[in-house]
Amino acid sequence: MKAIGPMSMLLFATVLAAPFATAGEREPFHWPGGQRAAVSLAYDDALDSQLDNAIPALERHGFRASFYLPLSADTLRTRLPEWRAAAARGHELGNHTLFHQCSGSGEGRDWVEPRRDLDTTTAAQMADQVRLANAMLGAIDGRSARTLAVPCGDAVADGADYVELVEREFVAIRLGHGAVVEDMAMLDPYAVSVDTPADVTGAQLIAIVEDAARQDTMANLTFHGVGGDYLAVSNEAHEALLDHLARHPDMYWVAPFIEIMQYVRRRNGIDDSAGQRDLKQVP
Repeated sequence: MKAIGPMSMLLFATVLAAPFATAGEREPFHWPGGQRAAVSLAYDDALDSQLDNAIPALERHGFRASFYLPLSADTLRTRLPEWRAAAARGHELGNHTLFHQCSGSGEGRDWVEPRRDLDTTTAAQMADQVRLANAMLGAIDGRSARTLAVPCGDAVADGADYVELVEREFVAIRLGHGAVVEDMAMLDPYAVSVDTPADVTGAQLIAIVEDAARQDTMANLTFHGVGGDYLAVSNEAHEALLDHLARHPDMYWVAPFIEIMQYVRRRNGIDDSAGQRDLKQVP
């Protein structure tokens, strides 16, 4: 039997070691235009400053975003034609429930009205309200596929998880805390974490999307007030982020959350049989 020389031993050891050296590496996620990251810009609570400031700024840069509307919000009564027009121009109108119900038992939740306290509302009642909100949104924008942003990130109603009762009726759900997705292959479309920046600089916002690009994943930002209202970011900080994204179209895919998640679902081979009407084909 021929002896194995030192060089052959080295090559043999290299071949054996190769799978173990790469086993922990993550394959980059392939976005539709070859970009390094997807960026979802969303805006909660149907605020006046979103119609007055955010939407004009987005459209100056050619971007479309997601707006999560509690159907009891004042602007649904006073400025409904503007929301309908925004949807017609390509913005997403997302479900933020009827009454933006949150748990009143947490710290700093004194603002939660007793009649809208999630702790005293059953999961079945919340599921009914979410479904009604979907129907009302359909009457506004004529669309059937929808995403949900869980108010306050509170999924438990009177001790039971109401989101589990309705999740299959949505393309995806914004739930959890964290701006940048760690691993697209492992992403649960019914628990996509988000960050809710307020009183931050443009540089801080840009750092978030740059982090997503370094990881080849996705950044999810949910704003409230823009240049006004509450939990606000300044117009200047918001504009700095949009300008950065617009100057790097090869780096960032900026699109409504529903479009991004439709792509992710198809790319990851996730079943689209429930709540997935109007899905687009993924290249």
